[in-house]
Amino acid sequence: MCSTHFHVRQFPGGKEKSKMEEELPSGTDNIVTEYNTYEDFLDSQITSLDLYYLEDEELARQLVELGYRGSGEVLKREEFEARKQAAEASRLSKRSQQKALASSGKDLKNPFLKCLAQREEANRSGKMTTIIFIRDNNARGQEISGYIDYAHRLKTEDFEPYFSGKKRLLPRPSDLSFYNWETQTSTSNPTPNYQVIAESASGLLFKNKRDRKILNVDPKAASPGDNSTRTVIESPQYTQVVIYDHITRRKT
Repeated sequence: MCSTHFHVRQFPGGKEKSKMEEELPSGTDNIVTEYNTYEDFLDSQITSLDLYYLEDEELARQLVELGYRGSGEVLKREEFEARKQAAEASRLSKRSQQKALASSGKDLKNPFLKCLAQREEANRSGKMTTIIFIRDNNARGQEISGYIDYAHRLKTEDFEPYFSGKKRLLPRPSDLSFYNWETQTSTSNPTPNYQVIAESASGLLFKNKRDRKILNVDPKAASPGDNSTRTVIESPQYTQVVIYDHITRRKT
């Protein structure tokens, strides 16, 4: 299981509803998508009988716009154009969001990759900063372990090969923390999201740079910290995987 106690408001398709979509009245979606122009919309409200009596298409359109003719909703030109633009912006936003997610469209069966996919959007948008602990063997057969700043890696590396199974995610000497058990090489590095606190009586700690909350990765600790959760992932591809999710809240 890789669920977390924190939930982002979701809508069908697993995406958070945008402000633009919320402002778009649901009853007018069909109008702005069905008709390319305002004139097309007006013409749809005009009957052949209207044209027979009025004998002027432009006059018939004006009467529809004023609400004297037509059986549908009265919609001013400015309102139609505004809704048209909102619908187009919403469509482009959805498309760019789908395109931006490396996990989008992937048939993920690996439990670890599923967990990463569930957290990808939140880490890209800054709502969450996840730290991934991985312990396994590298290509040389050496046991390594380390803590990865998922949000930082997403911004600096293409994750499509990981989600497609072409590459395996492993800690590096450039990550938050790295240790090679065979060579006894140890490194730690700050990232845009976290500061490493190595010299601590509580063991290794990470301070979130946004809200300055401390994340404690000690498995014996009662809690990883405020607004944080610890989730153990059972994955046949790794010796050990633990995910630490932190909901970022800017300090006031």
